[in-house]
Amino acid sequence: MTSADFSAVFPELALAIFAMAGLLAAVYTGKDKSAPMMLWATVAAFVLAALWIGTGGTGARTAFGGMFTDDPFARFAKVTILLSAAAVLAMSQDYMTRRDLLRFEYPILITLSVIGMMMMVSAGDLMALYMGLELQSLALYVVASLRRDSAKSTEAGLKYFVLGALSSGLLLYGASLTYGYAGTTLFSGILSTLNDGVPLGLLFGLVFMLAGLAFKVSAAPFHMWTPDVYEGSPTPVTAFFATAPKVAAMALFARLVHDAFGGIPGDWSQVLAALAVASMFLGAIAAIGQRDIKRLMAYSSIAHMGFALMGLAAGNAGGVQAMLVYMAIYVTMNVGTFAFILSMSRDGRPVTTIDSLNMYAKREPLKALAMLVLMFSLAGVPPMVGFFGKFYVLKAAVDANMVWLAVAGVVASVIGAYYYLRIVFYMYFGKESEALDSGMPVAQWVMLMGAAAVMLLGVVNLFGIEALAAVAAETLVR
Repeated sequence: MTSADFSAVFPELALAIFAMAGLLAAVYTGKDKSAPMMLWATVAAFVLAALWIGTGGTGARTAFGGMFTDDPFARFAKVTILLSAAAVLAMSQDYMTRRDLLRFEYPILITLSVIGMMMMVSAGDLMALYMGLELQSLALYVVASLRRDSAKSTEAGLKYFVLGALSSGLLLYGASLTYGYAGTTLFSGILSTLNDGVPLGLLFGLVFMLAGLAFKVSAAPFHMWTPDVYEGSPTPVTAFFATAPKVAAMALFARLVHDAFGGIPGDWSQVLAALAVASMFLGAIAAIGQRDIKRLMAYSSIAHMGFALMGLAAGNAGGVQAMLVYMAIYVTMNVGTFAFILSMSRDGRPVTTIDSLNMYAKREPLKALAMLVLMFSLAGVPPMVGFFGKFYVLKAAVDANMVWLAVAGVVASVIGAYYYLRIVFYMYFGKESEALDSGMPVAQWVMLMGAAAVMLLGVVNLFGIEALAAVAAETLVR
């Protein structure tokens, strides 16, 4: 180990020290008093880490014998993860405080999970991959069941843990098969063994690892945990599940298939295409009957992960670029949508039923308009930025001669538009019903309006993320 190794992992190391220092500080200064301060300190730490990563690094380098990779692809994913985690933490403070859920452990666990995600997107070795994945997962199992007096929250944590352990087992089995046939756990070493032909056992290892990762992004048919965990977890935790971990797992998908198995795209692109089609259609159709907005957003995330996988299935740099652009847009839309969901309450109690939004626009026209923009963007209605996200992945599929996949995506998008537009219908044309509480905490209002503004103003040049994603994709796909 050299100083260059430690400089490559400096942001992860700094956040780990921050989390441990915060844990000690909370114990010695009083748990209840330190929670809000710890939360805002964590938000600041995430933003500073994102600025450091976004402005400090150039080129690509490896550390710890190739186990850790710091390149434009990893930096793009890390900045997206850190900013989305900071946004979710900032808008969750009021909700958690009102419901007596804001404990000092919450921001610390989120920090530890984010460190795991950063490790995932920089993994250059199967062991580093697994270490990052488990650090992320173990922290998320705990925050899912943070509301200890709720049976639904406890059930969410237990289901997430059991099914997460199953997915980790699949991933480990695939990794052990891969190691057995390749003779190395380094991605570069696995890639070099493909020059002499592809053993069947290595393909089995790849398929098992893809199945394990499909659990993490809640891609069908490995999505079964998602609706119950989204509904049962505290709403700020659900917002976190819907954003940063999805980016990390999708980036890890790309890292694994291109860095370790980039020589055989024909063998894995069909698997990703099958996952994409299953996810898009299941998410689009199953969401139609949902009456709880958190469960609806669970199925929405399944469908959106299908579109992101469509970009990856293209198997080239254009597909990876499309996936990165799509994930950045998806995260922004979800931050704004969950800021609105967090504000939904009646007589001080949280409400998540869709029909509670009846005639909401009459009482809160500005917030209803922002929500309309976000729903249209999620549905992929032009000229919202969400349309361009879908256009990118559809174009990537067509350019890769997978026209059938693009057609399937268009059909699924049309089906899915129904349940987004239904929310808009309730807000503007629904029956008169008991009103939701007015007012909205500043952080939530800023996130809602900011996300809606991005969906409109981003049409100009997508705020430059297109060029950044292109550089990141070219680094990964060599």
